[in-house]
Amino acid sequence: MVRNLYNNLCNANTMNISIRPEQPADIDEIHELNTLVFGQENEARLVDQVRQSPHFIPELSLVAYSDNELIGYILFSQITITNGDYRHQSLGLTSMVVHPAWQKRGIGSKMIAAGLQKATALDYTDVFVFGHEHYFPKFGFVPAARWGIRPPFDAPAEVFMALELIPNALCNVSGIVEFPIEFSVM
Repeated sequence: MVRNLYNNLCNANTMNISIRPEQPADIDEIHELNTLVFGQENEARLVDQVRQSPHFIPELSLVAYSDNELIGYILFSQITITNGDYRHQSLGLTSMVVHPAWQKRGIGSKMIAAGLQKATALDYTDVFVFGHEHYFPKFGFVPAARWGIRPPFDAPAEVFMALELIPNALCNVSGIVEFPIEFSVM
């Protein structure tokens, strides 16, 4: 499913967009893009702190470029679902931004599809996101409450979603998502 979604999205638009893992030379631009899009530095600081943590997965920190211009960024990082002594390692879609001049052109969709394809190739089984209830379902995300999984704070069920990259990956999982300490900068 993820591979077909990626191929369809990449073929749907003929813009010269490339998506690749971030490189050290991208870090300042990623920080600037996060600050621009969010109008403050909290998201940029979160990305910087996750990048320095053991929860960072270099292959899942992706940039989107068009003609040598950074136009988007997406980051997936490790999270844990806990239930008593049980711990399930998972991924969270930590950050996603698209430059305002490039929004509404499918860049975010391409980055999500590329990230999900890469996560699957790296043998991750599921992904969680806090996101817009009408945007993320088109990628297969559904409310995580379906599996009895909830965030560590009150949030509307429809905005905390999960996607099984492998069928039934969350079949025997329930509990509370434990976010890394880096998320406290938000």
